[in-house]
Amino acid sequence: MDARELAGWICEKLRAAGYQALFTGGCVRDLILKRDPVDYDVATDAVPEDVQRIFPGSIGVGAQFGVIIVIENGLQVEVATFRSDLGYEDGRHPVAVEFSVSPEEDTRRRDFTINGLMMDPRDGRILDFVGGQADLRAGVIRAIGNPDLRFNEDKLRMVRAVRFAARFGYAIENTTRAAIGKRAPEIVQVSQERLRDELTKMLTEGAARRAFELLDETGLLRELLPEISRMKGVAQPPQFHPEGDVWTHTLLMLAQLPTGCSPTLAWGVLLHDVGKPPTFKPPSGPNDRIRFDEHVEVGTRMAEETCRRLRFSNDDTQQVALLVANHLRFKDVAQMRTSTLKRFVRLPRFDEHLELHRLDCLSSHRDLTCYNFTQRFLADTPPETVRPARLLSGDDLKKLGYRPGPAFKEILSAVEDAQLEGRIQTHEQAIDMVKNIFPVEDIPDFGAASATKGHGNRPNARAVR
Repeated sequence: MDARELAGWICEKLRAAGYQALFTGGCVRDLILKRDPVDYDVATDAVPEDVQRIFPGSIGVGAQFGVIIVIENGLQVEVATFRSDLGYEDGRHPVAVEFSVSPEEDTRRRDFTINGLMMDPRDGRILDFVGGQADLRAGVIRAIGNPDLRFNEDKLRMVRAVRFAARFGYAIENTTRAAIGKRAPEIVQVSQERLRDELTKMLTEGAARRAFELLDETGLLRELLPEISRMKGVAQPPQFHPEGDVWTHTLLMLAQLPTGCSPTLAWGVLLHDVGKPPTFKPPSGPNDRIRFDEHVEVGTRMAEETCRRLRFSNDDTQQVALLVANHLRFKDVAQMRTSTLKRFVRLPRFDEHLELHRLDCLSSHRDLTCYNFTQRFLADTPPETVRPARLLSGDDLKKLGYRPGPAFKEILSAVEDAQLEGRIQTHEQAIDMVKNIFPVEDIPDFGAASATKGHGNRPNARAVR
């Protein structure tokens, strides 16, 4: 049984019990557009208590609003009672709801006409009380009824209007668009988690460039992501960026993100140059050029702050920050020591780093030399030589008479460098190397010097090669 079959079975059981039951919302829109719905929703005149009686084991995730989740065979379908909403106070939830027996009344509380369609699964008959089919044919995103009221009920609908317009390649109807422009500053009332999820969908549904152009045009971008809005008009050196300013460059990269791409890659693309506006320096003379000194370091901090603000997980925050922090390192891959290059390609989810670099090149100078070099290195280098088993551990050093301390990290790193570069291959060779380069009698002083701050002490020169 797939999700559509489950939704049809739910409708059959509800009708057998004497209730109305219809497919509703986005699944109907997608079926009309010959797209595979992500999920299926059912609308009914059965009240939540009756739905739970008919489907034992269902979950009342929003029973006070008439919403029950029916779960079967690992699949789930949302079943909602026809209702009208009686006022809003928090920009999201109705103060109270009134259950109804009318599908038309239920439709009129929904967001957009294209999402206000219902379908009888028995014969495919469409119930359209708001002109949704006409707007699908015309390619229009239109709020149901008064857009001011719809957006006052749930501010996130403004962002959803942009996402649907971008995803389907539609226009936003003029009155609806004007209401978004008027109410755009109110979007900050929406929880950061909901905004994050909606923005991530925009970035990963295959129309990221158009979505961010619309966010900008409607005034939402400067409210949601002011750090991105500031990219507009920030010039770049034409010898490296013939495409134009930082905003144009970022849009070109967004345009290449495919449907279903990794969310962290998408956010990495969006934020990779976020440090350029605050570090912009114009040419200081006729032979100078535009510079963005330390924009990677500044951008990494800004990316972390953006992810924290939007309540990303720690893992996703770290990955996005790493993508920003490392995006310029590819220019040096051909000159890197073998050990440095191997450590670089060992970064978590390195495929995302490589893809961001490719998109960066294609959206500027179009020179893929460093990308191709890295691809060849990955193809020609056995994985076991990139991530070899360690030849030496801290316990081994202690057995050799070395005292635990700050020197351990330096010694073990030097051993790993030699191993990654192929200069040593065995445990015995590693021991010989340590004894030769890091004589045990030198290590206490070395450790003390490394642990001392502000006294000008330096480690033994033989320890740093």
